[in-house]
Amino acid sequence: MKFFLCLYLIWTFSFKTQAQIITIKNAQTNEPIEGATLLSEKPKAFEISNKEGKINLSTFLNSEKITIYAMGYKTTTKSYSEIQSADLALDPTNFNLDEVVVTADKWGQMASNVPSKIISISKEQVLFNNPQTAADLLESFGKVYIQKSQLAGGSPMIRGVSTNRLLYVVDGVRMNTAIFRTGNIQNVISLDPFALENTEVLFGPGSVMYGSDAIGGVMNFKTLTPEFSLDGKTFIEGKALTRFSSANNEKTVHEDVKLGFKKWAFVTSISANSFGDLKMGSDGPTEKNYFRKEYVVRENGVDVIKKNNDSLLQTGAGYSQINVMQKIKYKANDHWDVAYDFHYSETSNYGRYDRLNQYSGGVLQFAENGYGPQKWMMNNITFNFSNSNLLYDKMCIRLTQQYFEESRISRKLNKTSRETNIEKVDAYSINSDFIKSIHSNHTLNYGVEAVINNVTSTGNAYDIVKKTTSGLASRYPNSTWASYGAYITDKFTYNTQLTFVTGIRYNQFILDSKFESTYFAYPFTTAQINAGALTGSAGYIFKPSDNLIISFNFANAFRAPNVDDMGKLYSTTGNAITVPNINLKAENAYNLDLSIAKTINDFIKLDVTGFYNIIDNALVKRAYTFNSQNTITINGSNYPVYAIQNAAVANIYGLQGGIEVSLYKGLKISADVSYQTGEEEWTDKTKSLPRSAPPLFANIKAICKTNKLNMQLYLNYNDAITFTPNPEETLIGIPLVNGKRTCPSWYTFNFKVAYQLPYNITLNVGCENITDQRYRPYASGIVAAGRNFIGSVMCKF
Repeated sequence: MKFFLCLYLIWTFSFKTQAQIITIKNAQTNEPIEGATLLSEKPKAFEISNKEGKINLSTFLNSEKITIYAMGYKTTTKSYSEIQSADLALDPTNFNLDEVVVTADKWGQMASNVPSKIISISKEQVLFNNPQTAADLLESFGKVYIQKSQLAGGSPMIRGVSTNRLLYVVDGVRMNTAIFRTGNIQNVISLDPFALENTEVLFGPGSVMYGSDAIGGVMNFKTLTPEFSLDGKTFIEGKALTRFSSANNEKTVHEDVKLGFKKWAFVTSISANSFGDLKMGSDGPTEKNYFRKEYVVRENGVDVIKKNNDSLLQTGAGYSQINVMQKIKYKANDHWDVAYDFHYSETSNYGRYDRLNQYSGGVLQFAENGYGPQKWMMNNITFNFSNSNLLYDKMCIRLTQQYFEESRISRKLNKTSRETNIEKVDAYSINSDFIKSIHSNHTLNYGVEAVINNVTSTGNAYDIVKKTTSGLASRYPNSTWASYGAYITDKFTYNTQLTFVTGIRYNQFILDSKFESTYFAYPFTTAQINAGALTGSAGYIFKPSDNLIISFNFANAFRAPNVDDMGKLYSTTGNAITVPNINLKAENAYNLDLSIAKTINDFIKLDVTGFYNIIDNALVKRAYTFNSQNTITINGSNYPVYAIQNAAVANIYGLQGGIEVSLYKGLKISADVSYQTGEEEWTDKTKSLPRSAPPLFANIKAICKTNKLNMQLYLNYNDAITFTPNPEETLIGIPLVNGKRTCPSWYTFNFKVAYQLPYNITLNVGCENITDQRYRPYASGIVAAGRNFIGSVMCKF
């Protein structure tokens, strides 16, 4: 018995290390630096300094190489013995080719060791940009294009692809579900931008690490993280914010609080938003479809078309939203902890604006068209272990349950039947990720993942006069979609100048659906897809000097067909119908990247990335034969039949470039430009531009920043684009002229300023679209905001 007691005591004390707290400071001002990152490969350790600049070195014990990074400061490398007994002072710098990113390997590493292009958006940058939604946050940095069908929208386009070819990740958990569609999606607005700790965008394939859907890129959102007390005192941090914008009479309030003790830490966050109807600009195109000249109301039991007193006001666009987040974290010791995260987001009903403003025969087509509340809930339990052994240096296990709900509501003008489709998804996942350093030059990442989505879909028709409800064919069959995957990657550091990164993943995906034929005559009652996908990547990073990085990457990715692809039954405008296709296979992408980044005398920073992406077996909507017929008769009318099919090959290529110039201390000019183009093959073998390849877009900024003042004057530019439309696709809002569709070019001048007042109060004001331009971004169904005055007040504590 004594022997086992001794073993227990030895095991227990082997996990106890003396907390070593240091402070990261500015070498010139001696002020603490919040958000400085310490990173070690052996042992694998990753820590971030708190608002007081303090950081715990316990997990870095005996490390020979600790990289210290902070935005705006020179990156330095020291050993544990060099920094354990003294605080760290960092020298300011204008530019740095390094930053810490987690998207590439899920654990955190320097961006200079990643062959793919990744951008990182910090909490401080979010607060200055002061976005209305998470979609606006992505758009504000000039590298991601955003499409909107309505105000309550935001569908990112990255490298010529969009929607379910892009992956959303929240706190390490995939947000994509089995009903993410090829049409535009609005799920990104479920995230609260003011509750984000950091946001990263990986450009290009990410299937090796993340599985299905990561063809064009991965958007990784990390929300506010609980922080423990490092000095024995209760740690308290938080902010309260209120925001107003004039273009849609927005009213936003937000508050979050962090509370930390020695072993327990908490984060609570809540936001409430109210958005009114959006007003467009006064100077721009004069085509009828830009304006909201009339709208429909129900009066005395009939639909009445009313003249809009202000045709620039996009009546029916407004909505409201609430976001709640609660996190709890328990730290047993320096080697393991457990965290529970709860997220909840819900919108009000909101109008599908492009349909509400859609005409047929010169008359508004819909009296009602929109979405019911968009709901998202996530419960996530995460276990983190760090104890070097034969199998791993660190291990992370995530157990997650998510719930999604969305609905579509439609009623045609002068019709009494309001049709509603309701979709619910219960998503469950388990991820186990490991990292192991082998010798001094190999780092292995490996893991397994299981994802299950249960989809429930119902339909009903409500007679608004008789007040009776009848059944209606559901949009989707009740289905179960599952994905099981395993991956391994190896980062091999040949020397200080050359690093190789390779990886491989195998995925098995299974889709089981049951079709209810009460309201629609399906020729089948069940369907199953059971197939696998093998993906891989290989890249290298060459650093001939501290101010030059050249990287090359090849990767392939896949997207498994989901319930929306295989089982969808719907009609967009009443002119055609989309039916299920049970004979689908995964689409595959093959991508090449070449990137160069360079700084010149701490005066200029340049970066450029070129890419070429081939998507084979692309899942696209095309004309189809159902029950050996190419039309379907419903209520005495014939409708052409369409279905999602593996019917296209897409070639997409382009350039992303950026330049920053430091003119004087605190004064910079920067510019970012993105260009993507290519061709997509139609059913008849003719070709067109890919639907999700926007025209060239650019962002130019002049920045002036001091200790208390941050000012930006910036220009957003979007080039014109003219193309021959694919007759099997619909792009609402882009008029057809002489057989071609044209989106005119547009630009906006914008100004923002933030000033820090006493008592940690920050005033942020600005004016977007100063010249009041009227424009509609590519593929969008709602016209963008005109001149928009923004104001917010934030108090930190």
